[in-house]
Amino acid sequence: MKSDRQPIRWSFFIFFIPVFLWLFLLIVLPHLELLRMSFLGSRTSTFTLNNYKAFFTEPIYWLTFVRTAMYSILVTFIVLVISLPVAFYITKISSFKLQGLLMVLILVPFWVSELIRVYGWMILLRESGVLNSFLVGIGIFKEPVEMLYNDVTMVMGLVYTSMLFMVVPIIGVMGNLDDSLIEAAHDLGAKKIVIWKEIIIPYCMPGIMSGSIIVFMLVLGSYLTPKLMGGKNALWFTEQIYNQIIVYFNWNQGSAFGFLLLLLSSLIIWIALKLTRQEFSKVVK
Repeated sequence: MKSDRQPIRWSFFIFFIPVFLWLFLLIVLPHLELLRMSFLGSRTSTFTLNNYKAFFTEPIYWLTFVRTAMYSILVTFIVLVISLPVAFYITKISSFKLQGLLMVLILVPFWVSELIRVYGWMILLRESGVLNSFLVGIGIFKEPVEMLYNDVTMVMGLVYTSMLFMVVPIIGVMGNLDDSLIEAAHDLGAKKIVIWKEIIIPYCMPGIMSGSIIVFMLVLGSYLTPKLMGGKNALWFTEQIYNQIIVYFNWNQGSAFGFLLLLLSSLIIWIALKLTRQEFSKVVK
Protein backbone atom coordinates (compact mmCIF):
# COMPACT_ATOMS: atom_id res chain seq x y z
CA MET A 1 0.00 0.00 0.00
CA LYS A 2 1.49 3.32 -1.08
CA SER A 3 1.67 6.20 1.38
CA ASP A 4 0.01 9.51 0.43
CA ARG A 5 2.62 11.45 2.38
CA GLN A 6 5.06 13.36 0.21
CA PRO A 7 8.74 13.27 1.10
CA ILE A 8 10.17 16.30 2.86
CA ARG A 9 11.98 18.55 0.42
CA TRP A 10 15.07 19.32 2.49
CA SER A 11 16.63 21.24 -0.40
CA PHE A 12 13.81 23.81 -0.14
CA PHE A 13 14.50 24.41 3.57
CA ILE A 14 18.26 24.57 3.00
CA PHE A 15 17.80 27.49 0.61
CA PHE A 16 14.73 29.05 2.24
CA ILE A 17 15.96 29.33 5.84
CA PRO A 18 19.09 31.47 5.11
CA VAL A 19 17.05 33.79 2.86
CA PHE A 20 14.28 34.07 5.45
CA LEU A 21 16.74 34.81 8.26
CA TRP A 22 18.56 37.37 6.14
CA LEU A 23 15.31 39.18 5.26
CA PHE A 24 13.85 38.98 8.75
CA LEU A 25 16.93 39.86 10.82
CA LEU A 26 18.47 42.50 8.55
CA ILE A 27 15.40 44.10 6.93
CA VAL A 28 12.06 43.30 8.60
CA LEU A 29 13.15 43.40 12.25
CA PRO A 30 15.15 46.68 12.03
CA HIS A 31 12.28 48.34 10.18
CA LEU A 32 9.79 47.22 12.81
CA GLU A 33 12.04 48.67 15.49
CA LEU A 34 12.37 51.95 13.60
CA LEU A 35 8.58 52.06 13.20
CA ARG A 36 8.18 51.61 16.95
CA MET A 37 10.73 54.34 17.67
CA SER A 38 8.99 56.76 15.30
CA PHE A 39 5.96 56.81 17.61
CA LEU A 40 8.01 57.52 20.75
CA GLY A 41 9.11 60.88 22.12
CA SER A 42 12.78 61.79 22.08
CA ARG A 43 12.81 62.44 25.84
CA THR A 44 10.00 60.21 27.07
CA SER A 45 9.11 56.69 25.94
CA THR A 46 5.43 57.52 25.56
CA PHE A 47 3.33 57.23 22.41
CA THR A 48 3.24 60.43 20.38
CA LEU A 49 2.63 61.68 16.86
CA ASN A 50 4.88 64.73 17.28
CA ASN A 51 7.65 63.18 15.19
CA TYR A 52 5.30 62.96 12.21
CA LYS A 53 3.64 66.28 13.02
CA ALA A 54 7.00 68.06 12.81
CA PHE A 55 7.26 67.16 9.12
CA PHE A 56 4.05 69.03 8.27
CA THR A 57 4.46 71.95 10.69
CA GLU A 58 8.07 72.82 9.79
CA PRO A 59 8.23 74.16 6.20
CA ILE A 60 11.93 73.24 5.80
CA TYR A 61 11.09 69.53 6.05
CA TRP A 62 8.17 69.22 3.64
CA LEU A 63 9.65 71.75 1.21
CA THR A 64 12.85 69.70 1.14
CA PHE A 65 10.82 66.58 0.38
CA VAL A 66 8.91 68.34 -2.41
CA ARG A 67 12.19 69.54 -3.90
CA THR A 68 13.68 66.06 -3.63
CA ALA A 69 10.61 64.46 -5.23
CA MET A 70 10.53 66.96 -8.10
CA TYR A 71 14.21 66.46 -8.90
CA SER A 72 13.75 62.67 -8.63
CA ILE A 73 10.93 62.84 -11.19
CA LEU A 74 13.10 65.03 -13.44
CA VAL A 75 16.03 62.61 -13.21
CA THR A 76 13.72 59.66 -13.94
CA PHE A 77 12.38 61.43 -17.05
CA ILE A 78 15.88 62.29 -18.32
CA VAL A 79 17.07 58.72 -17.75
CA LEU A 80 14.00 57.41 -19.62
CA VAL A 81 14.60 59.72 -22.60
CA ILE A 82 18.22 58.55 -22.85
CA SER A 83 17.49 54.87 -22.20
CA LEU A 84 14.80 54.39 -24.88
CA PRO A 85 17.05 55.03 -27.92
CA VAL A 86 19.93 53.18 -26.24
CA ALA A 87 17.75 50.12 -25.66
CA PHE A 88 16.35 50.35 -29.20
CA TYR A 89 19.83 50.45 -30.73
CA ILE A 90 21.02 47.49 -28.67
CA THR A 91 17.98 45.29 -29.34
CA LYS A 92 16.96 46.25 -32.88
CA ILE A 93 19.92 47.73 -34.73
CA SER A 94 23.20 46.30 -33.42
CA SER A 95 24.42 42.82 -34.34
CA PHE A 96 24.27 39.92 -31.87
CA LYS A 97 28.00 40.14 -31.08
CA LEU A 98 27.85 43.90 -30.65
CA GLN A 99 24.88 43.57 -28.28
CA GLY A 100 27.01 41.65 -25.81
CA LEU A 101 29.80 44.24 -26.01
CA LEU A 102 27.40 47.15 -25.50
CA MET A 103 25.80 45.47 -22.48
CA VAL A 104 29.24 44.93 -20.96
CA LEU A 105 30.11 48.60 -21.53
CA ILE A 106 26.88 49.58 -19.74
CA LEU A 107 27.54 47.20 -16.84
CA VAL A 108 31.26 47.88 -16.28
CA PRO A 109 30.88 51.27 -14.51
CA PHE A 110 28.49 49.68 -12.02
CA TRP A 111 31.13 47.16 -10.96
CA VAL A 112 32.67 50.10 -9.07
CA SER A 113 31.02 51.54 -5.98
CA GLU A 114 28.90 54.67 -6.26
CA LEU A 115 31.37 56.61 -4.13
CA ILE A 116 34.25 55.96 -6.54
CA ARG A 117 32.12 56.85 -9.56
CA VAL A 118 31.02 60.14 -7.98
CA TYR A 119 34.61 61.00 -7.05
CA GLY A 120 35.53 60.35 -10.68
CA TRP A 121 33.05 63.02 -11.78
CA MET A 122 34.39 65.39 -9.12
CA ILE A 123 37.93 64.93 -10.46
CA LEU A 124 36.69 65.80 -13.94
CA LEU A 125 34.57 68.82 -12.97
CA ARG A 126 36.41 70.52 -10.10
CA GLU A 127 38.28 73.82 -10.65
CA SER A 128 41.63 72.06 -10.95
CA GLY A 129 40.09 69.10 -12.76
CA VAL A 130 40.64 67.60 -16.18
CA LEU A 131 37.81 69.45 -17.97
CA ASN A 132 38.77 72.89 -16.65
CA SER A 133 42.42 72.33 -17.48
CA PHE A 134 41.51 71.33 -21.04
CA LEU A 135 39.14 74.28 -21.62
CA VAL A 136 41.63 76.78 -20.21
CA GLY A 137 44.43 75.20 -22.23
CA ILE A 138 42.61 75.61 -25.57
CA GLY A 139 41.55 79.15 -24.69
CA ILE A 140 37.79 78.72 -24.23
CA PHE A 141 38.02 79.78 -20.55
CA LYS A 142 40.42 82.43 -19.31
CA GLU A 143 40.38 80.94 -15.82
CA PRO A 144 38.94 77.78 -14.22
CA VAL A 145 35.20 77.72 -13.55
CA GLU A 146 33.56 75.95 -10.61
CA MET A 147 31.34 73.31 -12.22
CA LEU A 148 30.54 71.38 -9.06
CA TYR A 149 28.11 72.03 -6.20
CA ASN A 150 25.06 73.07 -8.18
CA ASP A 151 21.80 71.44 -9.22
CA VAL A 152 22.89 70.80 -12.81
CA THR A 153 25.90 68.67 -11.90
CA MET A 154 23.88 66.97 -9.16
CA VAL A 155 21.22 65.94 -11.69
CA MET A 156 23.92 64.80 -14.11
CA GLY A 157 25.49 62.63 -11.42
CA LEU A 158 22.14 61.10 -10.47
CA VAL A 159 21.37 60.34 -14.13
CA TYR A 160 24.73 58.64 -14.53
CA THR A 161 24.45 56.53 -11.37
CA SER A 162 20.92 55.30 -12.17
CA MET A 163 21.06 54.74 -15.93
CA LEU A 164 21.56 50.96 -15.76
CA PHE A 165 18.37 50.40 -13.80
CA MET A 166 16.29 51.90 -16.60
CA VAL A 167 18.12 50.43 -19.59
CA VAL A 168 17.99 46.78 -18.47
CA PRO A 169 14.18 46.53 -17.87
CA ILE A 170 13.45 48.27 -21.18
CA ILE A 171 15.86 45.99 -23.06
CA GLY A 172 14.15 42.97 -21.47
CA VAL A 173 10.76 44.03 -22.87
CA MET A 174 11.87 45.62 -26.14
CA GLY A 175 13.80 42.51 -27.12
CA ASN A 176 10.49 40.62 -27.41
CA LEU A 177 8.92 43.21 -29.72
CA ASP A 178 8.31 41.72 -33.17
CA ASP A 179 10.40 43.59 -35.74
CA SER A 180 7.73 43.00 -38.39
CA LEU A 181 5.39 45.43 -36.60
CA ILE A 182 7.92 48.24 -36.94
CA GLU A 183 8.71 47.30 -40.55
CA ALA A 184 5.01 47.17 -41.49
CA ALA A 185 4.38 50.59 -39.96
CA HIS A 186 7.39 52.00 -41.81
CA ASP A 187 6.27 50.48 -45.11
CA LEU A 188 2.82 52.00 -44.68
CA GLY A 189 4.37 55.46 -44.41
CA ALA A 190 4.28 56.01 -40.65
CA LYS A 191 6.77 58.54 -39.37
CA LYS A 192 9.35 57.55 -36.78
CA ILE A 193 7.69 59.57 -34.02
CA VAL A 194 4.37 57.83 -34.77
CA ILE A 195 6.02 54.39 -34.65
CA TRP A 196 7.50 55.23 -31.27
CA LYS A 197 4.24 56.65 -29.96
CA GLU A 198 1.86 53.97 -31.25
CA ILE A 199 3.98 50.78 -31.23
CA ILE A 200 7.27 50.87 -29.32
CA ILE A 201 6.37 52.88 -26.21
CA PRO A 202 2.98 51.17 -25.55
CA TYR A 203 4.58 47.74 -25.96
CA CYS A 204 7.50 48.65 -23.67
CA MET A 205 5.32 50.35 -21.04
CA PRO A 206 5.71 47.55 -18.42
CA GLY A 207 9.50 47.81 -18.72
CA ILE A 208 9.35 51.61 -18.73
CA MET A 209 7.28 51.69 -15.54
CA SER A 210 9.43 49.03 -13.89
CA GLY A 211 12.60 50.98 -14.65
CA SER A 212 10.98 54.28 -13.68
CA ILE A 213 9.93 52.93 -10.27
CA ILE A 214 13.42 51.59 -9.59
CA VAL A 215 15.16 54.78 -10.72
CA PHE A 216 12.74 57.05 -8.87
CA MET A 217 13.13 55.15 -5.60
CA LEU A 218 16.92 54.98 -5.93
CA VAL A 219 17.24 58.69 -6.70
CA LEU A 220 14.77 59.69 -3.99
CA GLY A 221 16.71 57.68 -1.41
CA SER A 222 20.16 58.67 -2.66
CA TYR A 223 22.54 60.40 -0.27
CA LEU A 224 26.11 60.29 -1.59
CA THR A 225 25.57 61.84 -5.03
CA PRO A 226 23.46 64.86 -3.91
CA LYS A 227 25.76 65.44 -0.96
CA LEU A 228 29.05 65.27 -2.88
CA MET A 229 28.02 66.83 -6.20
CA GLY A 230 25.29 69.17 -4.96
CA GLY A 231 27.25 70.53 -2.02
CA LYS A 232 25.78 72.17 1.05
CA ASN A 233 22.86 73.63 -0.88
CA ALA A 234 21.65 70.28 -2.25
CA LEU A 235 18.77 70.14 0.31
CA TRP A 236 18.05 66.44 -0.25
CA PHE A 237 15.54 64.82 2.09
CA THR A 238 17.83 61.92 2.96
CA GLU A 239 20.22 64.49 4.40
CA GLN A 240 17.45 65.53 6.80
CA ILE A 241 17.18 61.91 7.94
CA TYR A 242 20.97 61.68 8.28
CA ASN A 243 21.11 64.89 10.33
CA GLN A 244 18.35 63.75 12.69
CA ILE A 245 19.95 60.36 13.36
CA ILE A 246 23.69 61.05 13.16
CA VAL A 247 24.11 64.76 13.88
CA TYR A 248 21.32 65.38 16.41
CA PHE A 249 21.14 61.75 17.56
CA ASN A 250 17.34 61.97 17.39
CA TRP A 251 16.54 58.44 16.22
CA ASN A 252 12.82 58.90 16.82
CA GLN A 253 12.52 61.89 14.50
CA GLY A 254 14.80 60.30 11.91
CA SER A 255 12.75 57.10 11.96
CA ALA A 256 9.55 59.06 11.37
CA PHE A 257 11.13 60.89 8.44
CA GLY A 258 12.29 57.58 6.99
CA PHE A 259 8.81 56.08 7.04
CA LEU A 260 7.30 59.28 5.68
CA LEU A 261 9.76 59.02 2.80
CA LEU A 262 8.60 55.46 2.17
CA LEU A 263 4.89 56.30 2.38
CA LEU A 264 5.01 59.46 0.27
CA SER A 265 7.20 57.86 -2.41
CA SER A 266 4.81 54.88 -2.55
CA LEU A 267 1.93 57.33 -2.99
CA ILE A 268 3.71 59.02 -5.91
CA ILE A 269 4.32 55.63 -7.55
CA TRP A 270 0.67 54.65 -7.05
CA ILE A 271 -0.45 57.89 -8.73
CA ALA A 272 1.96 57.28 -11.62
CA LEU A 273 0.60 53.76 -12.13
CA LYS A 274 -2.95 55.07 -12.15
CA LEU A 275 -2.11 57.83 -14.65
CA THR A 276 -0.40 55.37 -16.99
CA ARG A 277 -3.10 52.70 -16.43
CA GLN A 278 -0.51 50.08 -15.52
CA GLU A 279 -1.01 47.25 -13.03
CA PHE A 280 1.69 46.84 -10.42
CA SER A 281 1.60 43.03 -10.77
CA LYS A 282 2.49 43.29 -14.47
CA VAL A 283 5.15 45.93 -13.92
CA VAL A 284 7.12 43.87 -11.39
CA LYS A 285 7.19 40.70 -13.50
